[in-house]
Amino acid sequence: MSLELDAAAQDLLFREARTANTFSSEPVSDETVQAIYDLVKYAPTSMNQQPLRIVLIRSDDARERLVKTMYGPNGAKVAQAPLVAILAADLEFHELMPTLFPHFPEAKDMFADPAIREASAVQNGTMQAAYFLLGIRAAGLCAGPMIGFDANAVNAEFFPDGKQKVLLVMNIGKPGENAWWPRSPRLEYDEVVTAA
Repeated sequence: MSLELDAAAQDLLFREARTANTFSSEPVSDETVQAIYDLVKYAPTSMNQQPLRIVLIRSDDARERLVKTMYGPNGAKVAQAPLVAILAADLEFHELMPTLFPHFPEAKDMFADPAIREASAVQNGTMQAAYFLLGIRAAGLCAGPMIGFDANAVNAEFFPDGKQKVLLVMNIGKPGENAWWPRSPRLEYDEVVTAA
């Protein structure tokens, strides 16, 4: 096999990693989240935009507000997880472009149009969110990413100024009892990859 990553790391990040549906009560510390972020902050983004913003749901009040926005059984998952993160795109990321992309001073001006800026923030923020999930797995934790929620309600509750837009909600922690559903099938290489 032509992969540099050893088999144990491949299993931790991919083959044996699962989306957890229940979590233990073991807390997830801010130090752990910072270690995860310090690893995944190197994820690539177009022109180094880095639009991902993360809101850690720590207080009972914030958790209750978030639970109300979730669809179906996702509310119970949010209520039970030891840590929940709202992953959002900063719709004003362009304000930091002079710092993040200093060799091209005109970069900020390329995103003057709000529609172009939002599309780029969502696309690049989503890519960063995928890296954040891998960072959670690298820390030996499980992630439960969810998009089953009322996005308008989440934005109204947590981003009322309209400067950020929710991408997904992520439960984080050690797996609890009956955490795993049976693994669903995956498409094979020949079903996905073509050459042009």
